[in-house]
Amino acid sequence: MEQATALDRNHIQHIRALLAANPQWHRTHLSVELCKLWGWQSPAGQYKDMACRSLLLKLERAGVIVLPARQGKRTFHSTPSYPSVAHRQETISDHLRGLIPLQITVMSQGTEDYKLFNCLLSQYHYLSYRGAVGENLKYLIRDAQGRPLACLLFGSAAWKTVPRDAFIGWSPKDRESNLRYLTNNMRFLILPWVRVPHLASHILSRIARRLSRDWEEKYGHPIYLLETFVDRSWFRGICYQAANWILAGQTQGRTRNDRNHDLQASVKDVYVYPLEKDFRRRLCSL
Repeated sequence: MEQATALDRNHIQHIRALLAANPQWHRTHLSVELCKLWGWQSPAGQYKDMACRSLLLKLERAGVIVLPARQGKRTFHSTPSYPSVAHRQETISDHLRGLIPLQITVMSQGTEDYKLFNCLLSQYHYLSYRGAVGENLKYLIRDAQGRPLACLLFGSAAWKTVPRDAFIGWSPKDRESNLRYLTNNMRFLILPWVRVPHLASHILSRIARRLSRDWEEKYGHPIYLLETFVDRSWFRGICYQAANWILAGQTQGRTRNDRNHDLQASVKDVYVYPLEKDFRRRLCSL
């Protein structure tokens, strides 16, 4: 099986058969066995256990499979406890020029800002927030007075999406080799009491200028392309358009884990933002 998360009915039947034949297996055991059977490994040879468990959870939520009970008090997918952190909530409706220079902070685990970031994103983002795994960067944005304005999370890029891959000119081998040079803007929250025209696009532009440098400092490699998915049933992507992100196309209205339209999802616009002029050459080299 190609190292992707796309499943057909045969794969789902395979999962069901393993569950039926091995009722004593816990979720981690199941995900590791599936990684072995499908050859689902990173270029370094590590099993993609977390990604496989995420896939299994989505299938369970869709009613496709029934997983064994969770072991222990907490697993990766259990809802983290993000206690409330005191923060200012007065209405901010200034002109953008009255808020700059913005204070942009990369989150470090265990700091007070990290706790505040978790609190704000989990409490106010429409998708909530339950943590991030793998390579990621978290930004907390404040105005010149130190008032929180926004949170951004960048994490692992989607394994496969037709509009983005066509925009880059990727072959499957290119994608497998170079996916780590992309990152997905997984969460972007302007706090609900902040109403400042052009703030969102200004923040996106500021982050784009520094993200690759921040990423290389943390993980030892640069980023060449940003991506994000905008749910068309909720948003129009105006801030991304204003920040010169490129609309590459739309998703097909189903999850990335399904070839047979069993798992329906809303249509999303796929936006990308190159960080290097020769991004295609860099991303298509092997």
